[in-house]
Amino acid sequence: MHVVGLVIVWAVSLAIIGIGIAYWMRNEKNAAGFGLPVLPAPEARGWWQVKGVRDVASGLVPIAMVFAAPDALGWVLLIEALIPAGDATLVLANHGRRSAAFGIHGVTAAVMIVGAVLLLAS
Repeated sequence: MHVVGLVIVWAVSLAIIGIGIAYWMRNEKNAAGFGLPVLPAPEARGWWQVKGVRDVASGLVPIAMVFAAPDALGWVLLIEALIPAGDATLVLANHGRRSAAFGIHGVTAAVMIVGAVLLLAS
């Protein structure tokens, strides 16, 4: 159980770091992938870069916890699952694609919760 939980931590962490870097590099194209109905105006570029910073930091925290405080890793992953759950809610509230809200953000939150439970149970 513990190994599967760690694999989930690494997979989710590396994926969200990659997504964050993508928001820094080409953020206008990522709005649709995030699930929002309209691409951001060029003036909104800074908001997408902020999301990129958040994503990179969100991915680095669990990786740091693997080494610094492995006993707390399950709790950190469980708390960080609030981020994709919140993202799903925001996509739905802004009339974005339900498939993105549930298929991207909802699935990510669920996988993170499973990983957290596996880590906490082991």
